[in-house]
Formats: sequence, structure tokens, C-alpha cells
Amino acid sequence: MVLVLRSFVAEPYKIPSSSMMPNLLIGDFILVNKFSYGFRLPITNTKIIPVGEPKRGDVVVFKPPHAPDQNWIKRVVGLPGDRIGFHGDTLSINGEPVTYQALGEYIGKGRGAEMTGAALLTENLPGRTHTVLEWLGRASPMGQGDWVVPDGQYFVMGDNRDNSEDSRFWTQTHFLPEQNLRGKAFLIWLNCEGWFCKGSFEPSRIGTGIQ
Repeated sequence: MVLVLRSFVAEPYKIPSSSMMPNLLIGDFILVNKFSYGFRLPITNTKIIPVGEPKRGDVVVFKPPHAPDQNWIKRVVGLPGDRIGFHGDTLSINGEPVTYQALGEYIGKGRGAEMTGAALLTENLPGRTHTVLEWLGRASPMGQGDWVVPDGQYFVMGDNRDNSEDSRFWTQTHFLPEQNLRGKAFLIWLNCEGWFCKGSFEPSRIGTGIQ
């Protein structure tokens, strides 16, 4: 029964990096709904029953096209046909700059303390708002550009905008093929940075929904 549930319904993953801060922290254990985007065979990931498609703002687990043996997690910002731009510190979608509201300086904990002092912002994606981190005024020429998302593919970005290896930086292709999707992240069920959670257990994270 556990094998069936993990193969077709929900599977746990652990967040290994800071690329999705402030929403997902290093050591978060998350659950991924594997049925959100269709019923897929467990080994080949072939979709046999379509159910739905990713929406802008969804947090998804996937196999990156340049590292198919790994599982990564990012946020969908570009849908098929979208024109995505990222210049300076601002994301634009179909020629319209996304708006932001400043929430103050971020204060990190544990291994995420390196982001203390970054700007905590609300990003208003069309139809979805969420928080992001940025070092304002420190934009690098790397990861800047404009892209048109092909049919059947998506443009994904990390919420920690200056510390995320996402679609902006992929060289073979800047896009995530639909068939590489593993599912939609929906719940944090534990946070534990270290071995046996020694000194790094954060009970307040338990049961937090992923926005």
C-alpha cells in the first residue's frame, strides 16, 4: 500500500538547498501530490490519464532536463506561449512588469542565516501572490534576458531569486518539459536540518501549507 501511495498519490521529499527561501527552508520535508498533473507510470513517468496542468505560481517537483537523475523544486512563472523577461530585479510576463510590495528585511535561521538582510517582498504573479527574497541593487548580468515559452513546456524560478539555478541559467534549454514533472508540492510535514534533528528541529513548520 505504501508503494502504491508513493508511486501514484503522494511522495515525500526533503529540501536540500536555499533556492526556495523564504517559503521552503533547508531541512523542510514536503509532500508532493503526484496526481495533480495526471496519472503517470512510476518508472517512465509516462502520463496515461490527464487530470490537470500546472498553473502559474504552482510549486512543482521535477527532473531537470540537464540532470534527469535528480529531483528539483521551483515555482512555475511561465506557461506555454508566455513571454518571460527578467531584468534588474524585476520579472515581467507578456510585457507587463510584475509588481512587488516590500515587507522589510529577511532574518534567516540555521543554514538560511546567510540570507539575513535580503529584501523580503510580496510578488504579485497574475492570479497568485507569494513571497520572494532579493538582494536589491545587486543584479548580476547572468540570468537576465527574455524568453518565449514553447508549447508543452514551462519556465520555472526559485523564490530566492539571487540563489537559484533555475530556467534563467539552464544552457541546453531554458524550459521544463511537461513530461519531466513529478507533481505539485502542497504540505510541509517536518523540518529537520541535521542528523536526528539535533539542534535544528523547527516544530512550527509542521503542517504548513505551501503557497
